[in-house]
Amino acid sequence: MLKGKKIVLGITGGIAAYKAAELTRALVKEGAHVKVIMTKNATEFISPLTMQTLSNNIVYTEMYLPQSQYDMAHITLAEFADAFVIAPATANIIGKIASGIADDLLSTTIMAADKLTLICPAMNDRMLANPIVQENINKLKNHKYVIMKSGVGELACKTIGAGRLPEIPEIVEEIEKLLTPKSLAGEKILITAGPTEEPLDPVRFITNLSSGKMGYALARVAHRQGAQVTLITGPANLPLPDVEVVIKVRTAQEMHKAVIDNYKKATVVIKAAAVADYRPKVFASEKIKKDDKPRSIELVRNPDIIAEIGKNKTNIVLVGFAMETRDLLANAHEKLEKKNMDLIVANSLREEGSGFQTDTNKITIIDRAGDVQSMPVMTKIEAAEKILERVAGLMKKKGGKKK
Repeated sequence: MLKGKKIVLGITGGIAAYKAAELTRALVKEGAHVKVIMTKNATEFISPLTMQTLSNNIVYTEMYLPQSQYDMAHITLAEFADAFVIAPATANIIGKIASGIADDLLSTTIMAADKLTLICPAMNDRMLANPIVQENINKLKNHKYVIMKSGVGELACKTIGAGRLPEIPEIVEEIEKLLTPKSLAGEKILITAGPTEEPLDPVRFITNLSSGKMGYALARVAHRQGAQVTLITGPANLPLPDVEVVIKVRTAQEMHKAVIDNYKKATVVIKAAAVADYRPKVFASEKIKKDDKPRSIELVRNPDIIAEIGKNKTNIVLVGFAMETRDLLANAHEKLEKKNMDLIVANSLREEGSGFQTDTNKITIIDRAGDVQSMPVMTKIEAAEKILERVAGLMKKKGGKKK
């Protein structure tokens, strides 16, 4: 999403200024074009040469450039940007913007711009808690500036509290969200993700290789696009996406209950979880000890969650997944029809770059009209964008969100 986007990064004079180097590198890695404005105090913490090297652009530090380099920097930078990011943002710059003060290049450029602006406060916890600083933050929110919540932890002054610069991946995600068109605004999307675990005894269980990456990507992208997201997740060793509701489950029966309790509130249901089809009939309350006797495990069927939704659904879009090792399209078509889905996303474990535990996927999207859309290998975030693009199209045909 950030590929080709133009971002002006403002750096102010706090100890967290050194983290702006990591942020710049992360943005450039995502394909963004980054230009940097540094206040005079910021240059005391980190070198403009460092930022120039990482951004591959000249760094702006002075209001008045030498004649040989002259341009109206505050105007050209305002026109250049798709978005402004101030990280770290001190109490000083927050107060200036809130008061309309324009006495250096950064504050002057912000005053000249009418672009999306993300402000990432970082300061001592008592400064952050100061009523005047809080009043200024709220004033900026009322003027449509996006203010990130500061992190909590050990500060440079050795105290513990709020005031840390948010983590770099969190800032990048917020920038992605800021620049993403809100094509799913108003929709309520329920997404399932990850594997389930079906216990045999207190230490053993049956599971599968699902990592949850595809479902988490869908949750992240849907949230960026303005949807209210409920994520129901099996055990997944991943950072939780910043969505409205997260429900953690372990077993297929727990996932079934969570989905059935919540799906009627949704306008879209996306079943990306790899739910176990079977569970052990008997759970041993004590650890099963090994011996020389042959062992067998009797299995019973778990509820078919998506089939139950498909049988009872009304005005919702239902999306499922088909992971196959053979006859991919035939099996996916059959599953789509049998379970009354609107879309099915098929992928094969035999395809390189596809399947479980990878950061990429190679998907084929099939709809009820028989349209087959095959995609090349792409990241799971890109795959999520393609899937949700189709979902948005279906919602438009159905008349949009629930009233």
